[in-house]
Amino acid sequence: MIRRFCCLQSATSPPSLGGLSSKKKSLVLLGSPQVSATVLDALLNASASPDSSFEVAAIVTQPSARRDRGKKVLPSPLAKYALDRGFSSDLIFTPERAGEEAFLSNLKALQPELCITAAYGNILPSKFLNIPPLGTVNIHPSLLPLYRGAAPVQRALQDGVKETGVSLAFTVRELDAGPIIASEKVDIDEQIKGPDLLSVLFLEGSKLLVRELPSIFDGSARLKAHPQDHTKATLAPKISPEESWLSFDQEALVLHNKVSFLILFELCRTQHWRNAKRASNLLDSRNHSWKSMYIIILISWISLSIDSSDSHRATILFKSSKLLIMVGNKCCKVVLNFRLKTSRALDKTTPWSERVSSKLFYILRFD
Repeated sequence: MIRRFCCLQSATSPPSLGGLSSKKKSLVLLGSPQVSATVLDALLNASASPDSSFEVAAIVTQPSARRDRGKKVLPSPLAKYALDRGFSSDLIFTPERAGEEAFLSNLKALQPELCITAAYGNILPSKFLNIPPLGTVNIHPSLLPLYRGAAPVQRALQDGVKETGVSLAFTVRELDAGPIIASEKVDIDEQIKGPDLLSVLFLEGSKLLVRELPSIFDGSARLKAHPQDHTKATLAPKISPEESWLSFDQEALVLHNKVSFLILFELCRTQHWRNAKRASNLLDSRNHSWKSMYIIILISWISLSIDSSDSHRATILFKSSKLLIMVGNKCCKVVLNFRLKTSRALDKTTPWSERVSSKLFYILRFD
């Protein structure tokens, strides 16, 4: 299946249009991750309605790649969902770049009225944007012009904002700067994680898209779309590997916000450990050498105070089945449901003795 799927997409001949109705306007969806499948589901369901004026003519997604722990070559989540829904494999395009001539030729043959992007992850050149007469509309998970870029959800969580949203905007060459058709606000729960918030936003974005499609197809969306105030624009660049580390010389709120979208941190001998009161407890008791370890934090929250009996104790301590990370006069309290990098997540009812390996205990043990 995968080999045939990949082979079909490398062909330069245009796909057959026999399965498309000439009475309905054709739409092409571009996306890759699981949230794109949410958008496809909404479009397929809406297009199946007897009074629908459009149909999904094709899908454009990232090429098959090695995924998951088994490193098997698999199609993107969007392509897999499309195949599961019975979408024709010869109508799924997987170009390396959206500017490839063979791909653009096939896209022109489809004569799409409109293109929709939903977390596609590929730059669209002018040659692409000039093909659909109604333009290309992007589902962007922020309230534009805020958080333009590749990581709007992560940056919103990092900033600790209480509200975000999703925007429908026409795509232009400048990054996420096109006129806004519509937007929807979404409140941010303080315990929500990045992937969950992203799913919520694309679910709302799917509903917003289906609601606005009639105005996009009849051209009225172009008239009502309002330009962005570029003076209020903020950027949301991709998260760098260096940003994934938690540094305990930062404020507790900063650490808590990071846990919402970054789950990997290292306990090792760095500058902010050297002055810790009980840094010696980070030594391996067997040979007194420094050790590094990885922990995946699943949940965290801010505790405004701790018991006075704990005030003299280590920067990291265990109390009431929780890991407490002391930061100034506050602490970032982490629920004990955490795991080593290569372990499976444990249920919060699992006894402490079964959660932690002996090596981890040696590194984090406190008297």
